[in-house]
Amino acid sequence: MRDLLEQFWHDAPFPPDPFQVEAGEAIADGASVVVTAPTGSGKTLVAEAAVYLALGRGRRAFYTAPIKALSNQKFADFAAIYGPGRVGLLTGDNVINPGAPLIVATLEVLRNMIYADPGQLDDVGLVVLDEVHYLQDRVRGAAWEEVIIHCPAHIRFVCLSATISNDGEFADWVEERRGRTDLVSTDHRPVPLESMYMVKERSGAQTLHLLTTFVTRDGRRRPNPRIDRLLSMERGRRRRYKTPNRIETVERLAREGLLPAIYFIFSRAGCDAAATRLVDAGVRLTTPEQRRVIRGLAEERTAHLADDDLAVLDYERWLTGLEAGVASHHAGQVPAYKEVVEELFGMGLVRVVFATETLALGINMPARSVVLENLSKFNGESHELLRPGDYTQLTGRAGRRGIDTEGFGIVLHSPFVNFDQVTEIASMGAHELRSSFGPTYNMTANLVANYQEHEAAGLLEASFAAFQRDERRTEAGDRIEALEEQLRRVEEQARCDHGDVEQYLALVEATGPSRRQDGVRSLLGAGDVLDVVGGARDGRYAVLKRLSSKSGGARYLVLSTSGKVSTIGHKQITDASHKTGALDLPAPMRPRDRRFIEETLRLLRKVPPRPSGRSPSKHLPQHPVAACRDAEHHLSALHKANRLRRRIAQHRAAQRSAGHGLVEEFAAIRELLGELGYLDGWSLTARGQRLRRIYNEMDLLMTEGVERGLLYGLDPPDLAALVSVFVYEARMDKSPGVLWPTSELSARWAAIEELWAEIAALEQRHRLPPTRRPDPGFALIARAWAAGDMFAELPAKGMAPGDFVRNSRQLADALRQLRDAVDELSEDAATTLAVVDRGLVAAQGIG
Repeated sequence: MRDLLEQFWHDAPFPPDPFQVEAGEAIADGASVVVTAPTGSGKTLVAEAAVYLALGRGRRAFYTAPIKALSNQKFADFAAIYGPGRVGLLTGDNVINPGAPLIVATLEVLRNMIYADPGQLDDVGLVVLDEVHYLQDRVRGAAWEEVIIHCPAHIRFVCLSATISNDGEFADWVEERRGRTDLVSTDHRPVPLESMYMVKERSGAQTLHLLTTFVTRDGRRRPNPRIDRLLSMERGRRRRYKTPNRIETVERLAREGLLPAIYFIFSRAGCDAAATRLVDAGVRLTTPEQRRVIRGLAEERTAHLADDDLAVLDYERWLTGLEAGVASHHAGQVPAYKEVVEELFGMGLVRVVFATETLALGINMPARSVVLENLSKFNGESHELLRPGDYTQLTGRAGRRGIDTEGFGIVLHSPFVNFDQVTEIASMGAHELRSSFGPTYNMTANLVANYQEHEAAGLLEASFAAFQRDERRTEAGDRIEALEEQLRRVEEQARCDHGDVEQYLALVEATGPSRRQDGVRSLLGAGDVLDVVGGARDGRYAVLKRLSSKSGGARYLVLSTSGKVSTIGHKQITDASHKTGALDLPAPMRPRDRRFIEETLRLLRKVPPRPSGRSPSKHLPQHPVAACRDAEHHLSALHKANRLRRRIAQHRAAQRSAGHGLVEEFAAIRELLGELGYLDGWSLTARGQRLRRIYNEMDLLMTEGVERGLLYGLDPPDLAALVSVFVYEARMDKSPGVLWPTSELSARWAAIEELWAEIAALEQRHRLPPTRRPDPGFALIARAWAAGDMFAELPAKGMAPGDFVRNSRQLADALRQLRDAVDELSEDAATTLAVVDRGLVAAQGIG
């Protein structure tokens, strides 16, 4: 094996990096490997070495990817290396050369093969799981764990992942399931990354575009006087800078020789608008000869699309952008458009691509620079900052190996993300990989079909979710031990020689509400001088402003006599506290401005000190502890002790719940399936046999709809409409209501809704996660398409062409499952599939 490996390295386009050599040697020695490395670092070469070794030993290999586009790309890559006759493609809707020695497949296809007939894999020696960090995906993630758990024992695994913070934990789990597994991890980039910050600064009549490095290559903030000046301006009164616009940014990159670039905008509409704006502004990044090549390739790759479809897809504007060297790339586009952009960008003919973050997943599109217009994005409800590791993932495309000596990650200034946050996000970071595994109805049916009861329970306990649960139990135990030690110290501080502090606290709380309602806590305003007597915040403060209340209590922004600005809440203002005076605060009120703080502090220090003989005791209830000079300290300690006791109780509850879960959920699913007639003890009924072949997020609802006759006796357009409700999910929270065109369809939809409500009630009774509500938002579009309408004629207002294609492909996949799983529906499903899988929907290149 080592000889084969050496031959592979000899033929590789670049000398292997140390981590690639380490992983290759482990594979040659018969181990599985987990490889974690930044995007663009060369993980794929490890997988290619593993494939070369497997084929050299006369074994078959499976290369799995999370998305069809990546499967298509790897199929083309491997076909170019080994020849089309030795490579196959399985993507659910496309089957090419399924008996080939090397199969490229989507992950779910391999999972389904394992459940249907694991004997099909007897001659397979290797499975590559590309982008394995996808296992944390809420909907699809469990399939990765199912493959690792259920694959025949003789098969070795190569798991490729972006950098994750708990790679050791994941590798330990894989080793527990697959035998010897070596972890090979690196944060090294073969092409170093320069992280830069770009801001538009207006100085008089001159506009400057500051482009400067702000993070070192090892992820630390780099001192930079120009940036420090920028920060001082940010805290001052006048803002003399703003975000460079897209035209200015691209022109600056072109002048600096920083193209080609991927320009990330977290909005489909934003990407399209940016590409259009550049072209309309006259930006041209290509030569006449390049434009000729671009037009020829684009025409060739879109020749299969009908003229009417091209018109709807605004083909001429898209082509004009390509010829200018500018394009957008996002999930709302049809696959043919995205594939052309990817190919032209790889050839260096398209110089700027405006893309959403989905481009960061897998597709091989290296650039010289990556631009991040903003470090926050809308999650459907609110804007949130990128998570640790996102910056590393997105900028992983920057730097073309063998072409560039360095890549550039360029962050544009945003008034909504301060520079300290930018630095923190851009620093080296990684996600923690968390399992999303949980038993489903389909998984339960397949476990019952393939294993004995005790074996099935053992397999659930073998999941990464269970492995992490055990880790959490240990961690919870350690946290409980630390909290109990802290509690012992705090309880000692809460003891008082004068009496029982808990009794005293009960008296204080019993008499406190009226004072809290009318006392100093709720009557303070800007400029008031507050003396807090006793407690952790004992001292004098100037009230700067009243803040929004939390839990019904007043909160204030205050300045202490030491010059510190902080927040103080009503619970920290003791009963003995009082208002001492009032200040005429400087205007305007700028709590973060140094001059404002200094002037306010000067005024605060002029207020006469509070009388030393003032005692809080007259404000307090009659109790021995009230006479203690440390009474407020004891009360504060007791409050903290009570909080610690609650935290310990919460951790103990979490520790108990971590001791079970998956097996109990599995048992609850079995009970529910038994009630509905899918199981008879530990055996599948005819219904159960059909369920095990329906791989869908709404597997039970769709199968039960079949069993109750809701999908029988329909013509293809109506069947397409009804099946779509089981696969479509609106991008927004709620789909608009549907006016069904026939009373029959309306009645059947009403029956599906009633069925969903029935299943949801069963799930609630069995304490199971609820099946999401069926969504009719695509039904009329699917019906019109299946009836033969062209894309331009569809009632698809507001739906992007790419979304239409993706939803139609999901509908086609569901129809294939019904065709193969339900004999009585097979002919109708096949006929409907034929009228759905046509034209724009079928025109997806390879897969």
